[in-house]
Amino acid sequence: MRRSTGLALLLAGGVIAGSGVAVPAQAAVGSAPTRAAAPGDLKTDIDQILSDSRLSGATAGVTVRDARTGAVLYSHDADTRVVPASNNKIETSAAAFGILGTGYRFRTDVSTRGGTLYLKGTGDPTLGAAAYDRLAAEVAAKGIKTVKGGLVADDSWFEGPRLGPDWDPTDFPYYYAAEISALTVAPDDVFDVGTVDVVVTPTTPGRPPKVSLSPETGAVTIDDKATTGAPGSASTVSVDRTVGTNTIVVSGSIPADGTFDDLATVPDPALYAADVFRRALKAHGVTVEGDTTHGTTPKGARVVTTRRSIPLSRIATPYLKLSNNMIAETLVKEIGHKVTGHGSWTAGLPVVAKYLKSLGVDTSQVKQTDGSGLGHTNYTTATQISNVLRAAQRKSWFPVFYNALPIAGQPDELVGGTLRSRMAGTPAAGDVHAKTGTLTGVSALSGYVKDPDGRPLIFSIVFNGYKGGAPTDLQDRIAVRLAGGPSAATSAVRSTARSSAQNLECSWTHSC
Repeated sequence: MRRSTGLALLLAGGVIAGSGVAVPAQAAVGSAPTRAAAPGDLKTDIDQILSDSRLSGATAGVTVRDARTGAVLYSHDADTRVVPASNNKIETSAAAFGILGTGYRFRTDVSTRGGTLYLKGTGDPTLGAAAYDRLAAEVAAKGIKTVKGGLVADDSWFEGPRLGPDWDPTDFPYYYAAEISALTVAPDDVFDVGTVDVVVTPTTPGRPPKVSLSPETGAVTIDDKATTGAPGSASTVSVDRTVGTNTIVVSGSIPADGTFDDLATVPDPALYAADVFRRALKAHGVTVEGDTTHGTTPKGARVVTTRRSIPLSRIATPYLKLSNNMIAETLVKEIGHKVTGHGSWTAGLPVVAKYLKSLGVDTSQVKQTDGSGLGHTNYTTATQISNVLRAAQRKSWFPVFYNALPIAGQPDELVGGTLRSRMAGTPAAGDVHAKTGTLTGVSALSGYVKDPDGRPLIFSIVFNGYKGGAPTDLQDRIAVRLAGGPSAATSAVRSTARSSAQNLECSWTHSC
């Protein structure tokens, strides 16, 4: 698969939170006081970092606060509205943990009535081919051998649209912008739902490569325009889906000694899920004679088998570490369904806003048009992000949230996440727990850090409208200064990476 992680260990026992990553005791209200930095040092140092020419004409919303008292230690345009990119997930996550609960589990039912089999989802992002295979095995074990009435894919738990109304349509073929459905498939162990893994295998130079799908499905078709190049030649393979169609185009050249795979989105995830399930039924000796269609499970249908997902506390790690957009949107719709009975953005986002207000957020300064931050129409301020981060510390779900955030300079994908290649070898490594965010013209980093005296700090840094690629090095310099104190202000320039040309989260472009 495109990603090979230690998620099996995580799912077996939630080891990420217990692998040397712990919530600092100082993060709790009421910790013993510590020595403050000399007056003016912090302002001088951060002001110097923000004087970089790439930020000329840009908005740089920055705040640093004492995590215990909330006292503002540094502020620069912190109350100016900014597009947050994936820092939006901080707000969405807080609401999901607070409203759904960290123990929340998604349910998938297989039911039957009148000779028809019904597959009903409630948004479970963890359903992969193996899970559908187990469901099929349980159907067969109940003695069902023939289904004369067909298979119905029931995704009615969520309401349309399936794509964010403010998302860029040019993103739709790519796995970070998949359709959001109550019934879907995750092709990998980090829950990139609504996508299929396209595996390209070289053959003889000059001949087309072999293209296969994982999981196998007829929900999409492949147009193989690629070729196999000479051993050692450059790989130029690309995978793209023509918007509005189910055709995935594979083009370019793969060297005869090379490997390649990538994810592509699948239109209509519910029918994709039903196709994977139907193939699993056949493998277990269950024949479905009728068609596969959309529909709803009728009242009185008999439940044949049920699957419950792992709890949200364990979904949280790949979700936040790797900035998974589809899980964020699933949570918004799930919140809407739980509170209002309607699984939609229209229903869910106002509920999220109400919860944020209960945390002390000034919601007049916040607008969410999606849960992930993929749309450029979201806005907030550095101050309001910091308000969420401070309030979170007082909640029972805080340890789950804190440990699920990316951790600077930790190379394991499910520990460091989108920060695994940043701030390594600096005082911030292993200290900074923070959410990244990157879109074209938007770069953000907000979270927690301990200063050299062990004092817990909250920070939020959101850049909009800068010049060139995302100036993540400037965010790193600020974080290193907070972790290392005044002596780290100059060394941070030497020990952190220079700016990135990325205009998307590094986890979305495989560049972390």
